[in-house]
Amino acid sequence: MEIKANDSRLKSWVAVPPHSDFPIQNLPFGIFTTTQTKPRAGVAIGGHVLDLAYLHEHGFLDGLGMPAGIFNQKYLNDFLALGRKKGREVRERVSELLRHDNDKLKSHQVAALVPMEKVQMLLPVRIPNYTDFYSSEEHATNVGTMFRDPKNALLPNWKHLPVGYHGRASSIVVSGTPLHRPKGQTKPADAEFPVFSPTQKLDFELEVAFITCAETTLGSHITTKEAEENIFGLVLFNDWSARDIQTWEYVPLGPFLAKNFGSTISPWIVTLDALEPFRVKGPEQFPHVLPYLSFEGNRNFDIALEVLIQPEKGEATTVSRSNFKYMYWNMAQQLTHHTVNGCNIQVGDMYASGTISGPSPGSYGSLLELTWNGQRPLHLSDGSERKFLLDNDTVIIKGHCDKDGVRIGFGACAGKVLPAL
Repeated sequence: MEIKANDSRLKSWVAVPPHSDFPIQNLPFGIFTTTQTKPRAGVAIGGHVLDLAYLHEHGFLDGLGMPAGIFNQKYLNDFLALGRKKGREVRERVSELLRHDNDKLKSHQVAALVPMEKVQMLLPVRIPNYTDFYSSEEHATNVGTMFRDPKNALLPNWKHLPVGYHGRASSIVVSGTPLHRPKGQTKPADAEFPVFSPTQKLDFELEVAFITCAETTLGSHITTKEAEENIFGLVLFNDWSARDIQTWEYVPLGPFLAKNFGSTISPWIVTLDALEPFRVKGPEQFPHVLPYLSFEGNRNFDIALEVLIQPEKGEATTVSRSNFKYMYWNMAQQLTHHTVNGCNIQVGDMYASGTISGPSPGSYGSLLELTWNGQRPLHLSDGSERKFLLDNDTVIIKGHCDKDGVRIGFGACAGKVLPAL
């Protein structure tokens, strides 16, 4: 009987520590470098990175139609452009090579496997375009309640379409990259005129982003039935936000300097194929959506999410536990709506979910909500308080799925706040 790549019975001859994010059922893709190698593609397995360029050059991927040099590149874009089906074939081949009863690759393990502590993970894709959605009903309700009208927290369009805006792709960085506290105009409540200063309300936003693996032509569109074949996989996403700058600038056109100074992603792209066993039904959508946004099947994913804040010389404290399954608008609907007007997509485009908040205060996805705009400070394990982020704080986002004894994780999405320049 053939065992599929997601089967919970699969074991690898590579040692996988308990509670690892990267068992043989995951096999996410990323770009890494070492002191001896240039950037190249790899797959995570346990505490190691499997060098895809080495596999390709030594015949382990023969028969899959991989172009020469496809894994010896700075980004995964050319690989993603081969399509989700080809990515699935490579993942399945790697799964076969790593299975406990397959000795074919074992004699090459010293050259093919690199310990994670010896690699530097890089941005996995060149990102042509970045879109940020606003798709958590709980988050939108909290923000609307806080700043507008508790009785009409959601704007009239919110339950009819996935609200989104185009963000800045050039300032998306990989986990581990520090960011300086941004500066901009703010207007204190008691001031007649705005002032220019570093933000005093720096925040994180807990998000998940999907990455596309197709090019479409201008004027065409993608249906909800077709959407997932255009999505290669997911990463964790921290859409850093300067709340005081945002409050002053966002009317009438929305966020600008409050958002474009930086966003952080996790380095490993977890494929939709690896996430297949974790599909769940999403929230009921009422009123009924227009026909182009209707869909069949379960399109949400049960991904447990956690946010930690670590002071410079202290231990990390968990401040939020949420879940991707809470999203009101799913990825298929987001991509369909994004293209319904004829907007073309490109390989490597990144589409973030928007802040993910759950139904309880401990599941809110931003400090804005967790502290209710600073009115209810959080207490960290070192005894300090946080209304918003302080200089030298590190924000760490984690995510994983767990079912039938299999844990599929994303690795960390971490970034440190440096003082303003």
